[in-house]
Amino acid sequence: MATEPKPLPFVYQFAAGAVAGVSEILIMYPLDVVKTRVQLQTGKATGDEAYTGMVDCFRKIVKHEGASRLYRGISAPILMEAPKRATKFAANDQWGTYYRTLFGQPKMNQSLSILTGATAGATEAFVVVPFELVKIRLQDRAQAHKYAGMIDCFTKIVKNEGPLTLYQGLESTMWRHILWNAGYFGCIFQVRALMPKATNKKSQITNDLISGAVGGTVGTIINTPMDVVKSRIQNSPKIAGAVPKYNWAWPALGTVMKEEGFSALYKGFLPKVLRLGPGGGILLVVFTGVMDFFRKMRDE
Repeated sequence: MATEPKPLPFVYQFAAGAVAGVSEILIMYPLDVVKTRVQLQTGKATGDEAYTGMVDCFRKIVKHEGASRLYRGISAPILMEAPKRATKFAANDQWGTYYRTLFGQPKMNQSLSILTGATAGATEAFVVVPFELVKIRLQDRAQAHKYAGMIDCFTKIVKNEGPLTLYQGLESTMWRHILWNAGYFGCIFQVRALMPKATNKKSQITNDLISGAVGGTVGTIINTPMDVVKSRIQNSPKIAGAVPKYNWAWPALGTVMKEEGFSALYKGFLPKVLRLGPGGGILLVVFTGVMDFFRKMRDE
């Protein structure tokens, strides 16, 4: 990250991002399953597939499908976390250096933090799209029975819908990551500046946890509508000769608002913010801790 004392080589960024990402996903993943189920619910569902909210969805999944279903599809995000988080933090570092040079700024400021985060988000989107597509197909109850697991899902998508389908939803994914990363890294910079300077390890962890959680919460508020349409776009199988109902991000936003109301753009918000708020704090604490460990290893 741009706020670290000294950037380490990419391999250290990669390892720290991997540890942070996997730690966060193992702790918070069930909330992601609940979020996706609620977001994919259109109109008025009935019976076991009707969810009135986060708690109801969580309860019905455990009751009717078993607790293990809360970790269905986790293989894709686990495999995705190392390159995804490495890309997030390493790209943020690289773009931060580039923009400081471009604009002649010796240090990061609020505007550069937002711009750097947004650009890093766009970079990250290219890495995550295929994994996100597979994860959403596996999480959706209506489609999960078609696939035996992550590899089977990947193979069937390529075979039946074509390899380019793996990048279905790239545009909406880019918007989702641009908005979240801009809010996340922008808030981290601002909140850290407002908090008392850390004097020991405990206060550093506290500062990172608070600033990361605030950043994660703000990023979630900003990007949830794009996350909703991204889920809809990626969960629409390609059918020859048929025009998908959800295709491009901004028109899809209009379709959801028109048919289901503005509140539908924030479907799944509660489980998402409960995951990515604290999750943003966990990410920053673990990433910073691992990077500090690497610096001590290198005697820096």
